[in-house]
Amino acid sequence: MVKDTELPPLPRREPSAHKGDFGKVLVVAGSRNMPGAASLATEAALRSGAGLAVLAVPASALGLVAARFVCSTFVSLPETSAGTLATTAAQPVLEAAKDATVVAMGPGLSQHPETVEAVRTLVRQLRCPLVLDADALNAFAGRAGDLAGRAEPLVLTPHPGEMARLTGLPTGEVQADREQAAVSFARERRCILVLKGHGTVVTDGERAYVNTTGNPGMATGGSGDVLTGMIAGLVAQGIAAYEAAKTAVFMHGLAGDLACIETGEISLVATDILAKLPQAFKSYAKGKS
Repeated sequence: MVKDTELPPLPRREPSAHKGDFGKVLVVAGSRNMPGAASLATEAALRSGAGLAVLAVPASALGLVAARFVCSTFVSLPETSAGTLATTAAQPVLEAAKDATVVAMGPGLSQHPETVEAVRTLVRQLRCPLVLDADALNAFAGRAGDLAGRAEPLVLTPHPGEMARLTGLPTGEVQADREQAAVSFARERRCILVLKGHGTVVTDGERAYVNTTGNPGMATGGSGDVLTGMIAGLVAQGIAAYEAAKTAVFMHGLAGDLACIETGEISLVATDILAKLPQAFKSYAKGKS
């Protein structure tokens, strides 16, 4: 396993560029009771440079997220009585994904049995890079082997509790040797693993990057949804999945550090991280020029 400390430059934008040059992110997220997660991930994808974003949400959440964020388009999906993705939502998502560069899935979906079934179907059938977070990971609790073998890049972004559910290991055991736990998992499942937390580990099973940015104020609801969208937004621009993941992790922490200067750790919320992404990306690009 190679210790990795390098971060790539961001893609150069030619004067003649148009939005199609920077990819389309399809975000599958949200539910009636958790619409904010979908908005956070979608805005983060665009703030990270994706040219286009489409947000696919259960029908009853559509009005809530459309009012919150006007820079994306939307797909209204069949839902359960609880306002979560129905099993039949898989087919319209597959249709929407036909021209997507990357799909980000999981924030705010819930663990409703029909939603879990829809997520598993989509992971089997989608034929583009995937970024899975939150309830898309919980859908594979105890059955992480089902995630192995995809031909297209797969990025998983568990926090320690989700990692424990995926592996069946106690959370304490995961935390005892975070780097080894992440590397072993990524190698066995042939995926990119982002094990979140203090010193977030990003690995493809051969290389491992340990992040140095971020602060405890980022331990707040919605922070991980922002990271999910950021990774997808960078993948959409043609950055290789592993490089995109570690760059997003660094930038996410940097934005959190910039926000913390103004808010302090106690009052920092996920929208503060979003608000500092432009400054973080500007600083990063300047440092790589």
